[in-house]
Amino acid sequence: MIQNIEIKECQFILENNYIGQLGYIFQNKPYVVPITYFFDKKNNYIICYSGEGHKITAMRKNNTVSLQVADIKTINNWKSVLVHGQFELHFGSDAKAYLHAFSLGVKDVITEQEHVKLDHISDFSSKIYKNEIPFVFLIKIDEITGKKRIH
Repeated sequence: MIQNIEIKECQFILENNYIGQLGYIFQNKPYVVPITYFFDKKNNYIICYSGEGHKITAMRKNNTVSLQVADIKTINNWKSVLVHGQFELHFGSDAKAYLHAFSLGVKDVITEQEHVKLDHISDFSSKIYKNEIPFVFLIKIDEITGKKRIH
């Protein structure tokens, strides 16, 4: 049986994962791409970053986005959380502070979940480009919902 997940369990799933599927619209078509993220529960937003490209261009034109995070054990044992929110691009010292929080947060999740100690953001993310400053963005959360099937 599929059941709704309470908000606290949704937040727990978001807090204890770092890879999700980012959904956005570009030229009236939906796109879904994997992305590394950090959920800042205290401030109720998702921190992400990316190099310049399709998704940044698209989200600047239409800032309504979603993030789906799944915890799948088997076909009959899974949980899925869907976040709806607004893309918000940051620059300068704000971007640096968010990127720092992202880096520390993701490293903590990886250490806790995978028992691996990481030193640098490049240890878990391929988005470090030579001579290119990453775009740091938030997903300001409007709504969080979740479903689970546990058999």
